[in-house]
Amino acid sequence: MNRKIAVIGGGAAGMTAAIAAARSGASVTVYERNDRVGKKILSTGNGKCNFSNEKMGRAYYRGSGAALVDNIYANFGVKQTVEFFRGLGMRIKSRDGYLYPASGQASTVLDVLRYELERLPVRIHTGQRIVAVDVHKCENGAVAGETAGSVACGQIVVETENHAKEKYDAVILACGGKAAPGTGSDGAGYIMAEKLGHRIVPVVPALTALRCAEDFYKRVAGVRCDAKLTLYIDGQPGRSDRGELQWTDYGISGIPVFQLSRDAAYALKDGRSVTVSIDLMPDLDREEDVTYAYAGAADDPAASARDLFWRKRWESQSWQSMDRFVTGLVNKKIGLLLLKLAGIKETEIAYNVPERNRKELTKLFRSLIVSVKGTNSFEQAQVSAGGIDCSEVTGQLESRIVPGVYFAGEILDLDGICGGYNLQWAWSSGYTAGRAAAGNPAE
Repeated sequence: MNRKIAVIGGGAAGMTAAIAAARSGASVTVYERNDRVGKKILSTGNGKCNFSNEKMGRAYYRGSGAALVDNIYANFGVKQTVEFFRGLGMRIKSRDGYLYPASGQASTVLDVLRYELERLPVRIHTGQRIVAVDVHKCENGAVAGETAGSVACGQIVVETENHAKEKYDAVILACGGKAAPGTGSDGAGYIMAEKLGHRIVPVVPALTALRCAEDFYKRVAGVRCDAKLTLYIDGQPGRSDRGELQWTDYGISGIPVFQLSRDAAYALKDGRSVTVSIDLMPDLDREEDVTYAYAGAADDPAASARDLFWRKRWESQSWQSMDRFVTGLVNKKIGLLLLKLAGIKETEIAYNVPERNRKELTKLFRSLIVSVKGTNSFEQAQVSAGGIDCSEVTGQLESRIVPGVYFAGEILDLDGICGGYNLQWAWSSGYTAGRAAAGNPAE
């Protein structure tokens, strides 16, 4: 007889789990608290849905679930995901390894998933908040399927907020984490998992902006610039990233900031000191800047390209006022800010600037240190870090504590960096859990 499966959560992972279970012959019902499924998908990739990446592996993930990535992706990874979506009728384009629907619309991804759910068919209950998952355990030698009262041994009862109850052979919790709670991810899944006996790794916002302590941010708010960022925790260097830095009126944002935010959030949660070093001229050791710097460098072959660049700058621009001296190096607002931080007046002539202020200015260009006092909230975070401890689930994402309960997506303690990695986890974990719950696990 076909297994009866409930999927709690109709997001990316939940829809994929439902499709995989239904294709494996199960009778599937999806419970979604919103008025429609897949709401969060529509906001991914600025509405373009970067749904995966050609560069893939556990190195791009963090959390206790990282150890699961390679085995799960061996069975349903990027190749299988591409085949899956092409099989649903979606054309795909690659941009430097980042995979998008060719339409450039996140709605395309949602539509093809919805159409497949309708075709199979999968029952979908929207506007349904699940308040309890009750497992009828097999005790006193009973085996799964034996009936005790109205519920068979091993069956799972799902209860909605209006007290409706239904029995299932397996349940997949794909309720999401706590990021973007307006789309339905409010942490309710963690409460259900805890009641089932699971440990929840502390949850923090990830892939989000950092709020900083300095008072100068309104001077440069709205500026975007190339930069290399290095996170420091209690003065020790940690993760680094390079890309477009976005200055806000409260701190720093942009993809390189997002990549550091997880580590920053956990450090702040532990009461540790968090700073970020910003290199505003990360290419100064390369290409044309090196050539420019080394022209006439025979007198000091041991000097670095940066040292030579600044030496030549001070020599060639010595007659300029300092506001003109910094013109052409970085965004003008940034240059003027660094002058102020270095204690140099904009109207001062370059050759009159004291050596200590010159050194401070060049130091700031290479390493502007900002103090982080917090992250943006879950409302502004793309994902949350933390969740169900993955040491308590099998390689098929079944609970080791409560057989018949499976997990998929962001509810697990696994999060990826920017670039399609979190959606790839949703597809892969959903497909794995769906097949396994239906009794057709991957080898």
